[in-house]
Amino acid sequence: MATREIVKIDENLCDGCGQCVIACAEGAIKIVGGKAKLVSDTYCDGLGACLGECPQGAITIEKREAAEFDEEAVKEHLAREELVEAPQACPGSAARSIERCEILDMEGERGEGAAVPSRLGNWPVQLKLVPPTAPYLQGADLLIAADCVPFAFADFHRRFLGDKVLLIGCPKLDSAEFYRQKLAQLFIQNDIRSIEVVYMEVPCCFGMVHLVHESIKESGKEIPLKLTKIGINGEILETMDVNTGVDA
Repeated sequence: MATREIVKIDENLCDGCGQCVIACAEGAIKIVGGKAKLVSDTYCDGLGACLGECPQGAITIEKREAAEFDEEAVKEHLAREELVEAPQACPGSAARSIERCEILDMEGERGEGAAVPSRLGNWPVQLKLVPPTAPYLQGADLLIAADCVPFAFADFHRRFLGDKVLLIGCPKLDSAEFYRQKLAQLFIQNDIRSIEVVYMEVPCCFGMVHLVHESIKESGKEIPLKLTKIGINGEILETMDVNTGVDA
């Protein structure tokens, strides 16, 4: 085993956007558990084509003992994984805005039984997948929703979404610390105009409110924050504006 240059991935910085996977022609990197992973030292040529594609700066080159790069092994690997034409990455992690035609008043011009138009203007929406560098975050009004809310509140798109950028997540099922760090990073890197958090009345769901509030404080910014609590029967129970300088 020789000492050579090889890719190193900082999992603490990686947000799983998948750009490095696409950039790696050898298929040496995959997204595993929401993080970029080096599949095998043998597949990495150490040239660092993936470095410039990482928006978080999570990839560097280090010099360490590693198996030699094996071009023949790479070809076999790519053939097995069918990656020559389409590198394996999560297509849902590509940040993009969604253009919408003018939406008719939902209480007005559409006849009974007409399809309700979507007001979603960004993709992805999962907090775990949204890169903090997504262009639609600059100057955005954020709607951060617990992922049960749109199922409980039938009029979610018209009442809450509008022209806001949507992020969804569950503080009970996912890592609260990951959410806190991700949100703080997002608030620091972007000029967020306002935030509305829509959460369910169940106790665990208030965790999202706490995480957003702590992340705003960590960012050192004053961002207008509005909280809306939804009942499991589908009604709005409470709406309030919060001073982000004190605990919610």
